[in-house]
Amino acid sequence: MRTRLIHSLVFVCVLLCLGSVSSAASKPFPQHKTYTPGTIQPDIVTQTQMDQATQAFYDYWKSSYLHQHPKISDQYYVLTRPENKGIAGKTHTVSEGHGYGMIFTAIIPGEDANAQTYFDGLYRYFKAHPSINNPYLMAWNQILDSNGDLVDNQNGGNDSATDADMDIAYALLMANQQWGSTGSIDYLSEANNVIAAIMLEEVNQSTWILKLGDWAEDSSPKYGKGTRLSDFMLNHLKAFQAASGNTSWSNVTSKCYKIINSLFQNYSPQKGLMPDFAKEKNSAYRPAPPDYLESEFDGKYYWNACRTPWRFTIDYLLSGDTGAYSQISKLNSWIQSKTGGDPARIRAGYTLSGQKLPEPFDNAVAFVAPFAVSAMIDATNQSWLNSLWTHMTGAAQTGLDYYGDSIKLHSMIIVSGNWWSP
Repeated sequence: MRTRLIHSLVFVCVLLCLGSVSSAASKPFPQHKTYTPGTIQPDIVTQTQMDQATQAFYDYWKSSYLHQHPKISDQYYVLTRPENKGIAGKTHTVSEGHGYGMIFTAIIPGEDANAQTYFDGLYRYFKAHPSINNPYLMAWNQILDSNGDLVDNQNGGNDSATDADMDIAYALLMANQQWGSTGSIDYLSEANNVIAAIMLEEVNQSTWILKLGDWAEDSSPKYGKGTRLSDFMLNHLKAFQAASGNTSWSNVTSKCYKIINSLFQNYSPQKGLMPDFAKEKNSAYRPAPPDYLESEFDGKYYWNACRTPWRFTIDYLLSGDTGAYSQISKLNSWIQSKTGGDPARIRAGYTLSGQKLPEPFDNAVAFVAPFAVSAMIDATNQSWLNSLWTHMTGAAQTGLDYYGDSIKLHSMIIVSGNWWSP
């Protein structure tokens, strides 16, 4: 009897240490959120079918990309470079994917009984890899070293990326809503630490723009007033203001909407396309020049900007804010016309005037899925949304496309009516 009692106590202790004893979720999946009046969902499938498809895709995403740390059992990470698995010296994960993983595991409780265990493990990994510039932000790139440890990449990967930190903060706010903050992790306090660090390090408070990361000095002529359009997570910004009480976040939100509409009106008025990056010149924002940060297409609609139809639209769906409605509406009209209503003809990248870029990745799901979110704003897009849902959910699953699959899962959660603001 005594032996059995000792074994039971040890087992409970192990569970507690691993974070496996989960609190009841207050917002279990599915949530069936009511979005802004007049918005739509696919009408060729039932709500139950959408929920089931989303649950199944989450299970696939988790089995493909969510991994336990090779040496630290209570930490989890998102394998963003599946092709590098087990290869020393190669990138295994980046903070962008870590933010995605924390969002998914915060929103999926109810479908996944172990969601809080995964979330807490992701949180602990985040805390173990702070940016060199601020301990509340995350180093953006980890590699596998020769000893089999995941370590920060010292060749430019040990500082932060703004989009990842924003998702991590938002996920912590979601976790506070799901499980409360009286357990082993004070989610709300940790969220506010990250939110304050983003304002301090990743916002240029002379212009209120979102910078590219904590490495971008305000005084830098190249990067101090540069920004990434896919970082314009407008509903995140509003949640940060509500949680922190810092009204300066409204300045950031307003500046984001101002930049969106300036680029729309001056550079893509007939298409509604956004560039990957933009920078200020002569007090106006314009698309970044080639090779500004990542590629020759930095001023085009490319692998960063492909997220903007999802990132911009979610604020309208949740809050009804029409700040980007005209741009999203024009984008929806253009892409339907460009493809003849066939999602299979969506291409991986366009100039802001709507010409296809010379890319081999035609019809990548990262470019397809966000259009399903943007199509939700108006009933005139019903047929297009139906086609996008069918095409998106029927895409091949290889377990090798972390980026596209993560964007697809975000989009499916939103389109199925299961996204909510903390």
